[in-house]
Amino acid sequence: MSDQNPYEKLGVSEEASFDEIQDARNRLFEQHSSDAKRLEMIEAAYDAILMDRLRMRQEGKIKVPERIRFPELRVQSAPKESSTPREQSPAWLQRMLDQPTPTDVLLPAAWYVGLSAITVFYPEAGDQVLQLALVVGVGVSIYFLNRKEGKFGRAVLFTLISLIIGLIAGGLLATWLIPQTRFITPNQFSTVLTFILLWLISSFLR
Repeated sequence: MSDQNPYEKLGVSEEASFDEIQDARNRLFEQHSSDAKRLEMIEAAYDAILMDRLRMRQEGKIKVPERIRFPELRVQSAPKESSTPREQSPAWLQRMLDQPTPTDVLLPAAWYVGLSAITVFYPEAGDQVLQLALVVGVGVSIYFLNRKEGKFGRAVLFTLISLIIGLIAGGLLATWLIPQTRFITPNQFSTVLTFILLWLISSFLR
């Protein structure tokens, strides 16, 4: 028995993991609980293995996860640690996007549905109604954006960008969509598309 190395004394291989070594030590402790000499030999073998693993770690011969106090040869947890940052969104995107409550989505939607209805179903009022509806829509967007973060300048900037994009995109789309129908004019189409964009901005951005 004295010629055996520490691994053989515990009944484990030299490539055993730390958990396997610890389990073997505990199992032998239970089997020889009444033999003080044998318990002393088991503890000495266990300590010798730990010192051997520590030496190998310092020499760079083995690599261990930081969560384990003593080194082990089989490392499988490292890939899991590196996958977490890849699943996260970029910080700048997290700062811009919001996770709105149903109220944050439905309340602006009610405003823009009402403004869109006025735009579409009252064409006889002319461009003045469209301009007034756009002014109200811009005010609604600024209000709801500013309510979230309390940054008025940021709310105005996002709203103006959305207004410009909506009007330009609506004008371009209207050139080939509107001639196919007489239900809505190009200006009405651009206004409604702008309202949709303003709703998205005011609901899902901070």
